Amino acid sequence: MKQEKKIHANKIVFHARDVSKIYSMGEIRVNALHGINLEINSGELVVLLGPSGSGKSTLLNILGALDTPTEGTVRFKDQDLFDSDEERLTLFRREHVGFVFQFYNLIPSLTASENVALVTELSSNPMTSEEALGLVGLLDRKDHFPAQLSGGEQQRVSIARAIAKRPDVLLCDEPTGALDFKTGRVVLEAIEKVNHELGTTTIIITHNASITGMADRIITMRDGTIFSDEKNTKRISVGEISW
Repeated sequence: MKQEKKIHANKIVFHARDVSKIYSMGEIRVNALHGINLEINSGELVVLLGPSGSGKSTLLNILGALDTPTEGTVRFKDQDLFDSDEERLTLFRREHVGFVFQFYNLIPSLTASENVALVTELSSNPMTSEEALGLVGLLDRKDHFPAQLSGGEQQRVSIARAIAKRPDVLLCDEPTGALDFKTGRVVLEAIEKVNHELGTTTIIITHNASITGMADRIITMRDGTIFSDEKNTKRISVGEISW
């Protein structure tokens, strides 16, 4: 019988209050986020759903400290993220956050194992490359270069690289956006496994509503605001998803 994953509702990982983001381009001001209020709990798998321009990537980048809010506060556990200098933000990203993007950003001249090892060398308590690749089902491809791997395999290497440092949080920006359905489902299965087996708090942004079936929680964004925030009472496995 499949063991239930534990979500710690009383252990808040991210706490965002009144977060706004304005980009200025000459005389043009673009309001990307408007007064976002959000809490993410330990162990949750959250899907941020919305069309292009809805603000989901901006929100993800702020949670990962790749961008800064114009107004508002973001706390990671007991730390006020943006009441920190750049050195502390770098340490936060290095120690606590794993990033997975639509494009894999692998170094072509390094094997899968070597690409993962780049991250482990910067971490205080890393997995081995073999452990991380094994979690995403690619141990037998560890000595292959990116050009010898399919798109889905390259994306799974990028997931292995992200989780090898044992991050508290895995942030995934359209991880299946460049993949076909069959390959995309394999990638989502790898993300699901990491969330369930390691308890890694996971946020996936997507415009594909079918993916929401795998989530504990679905947050829908429109025009820089949270349109809805709902617990998924009928979560299904990735194997049951189709689009």
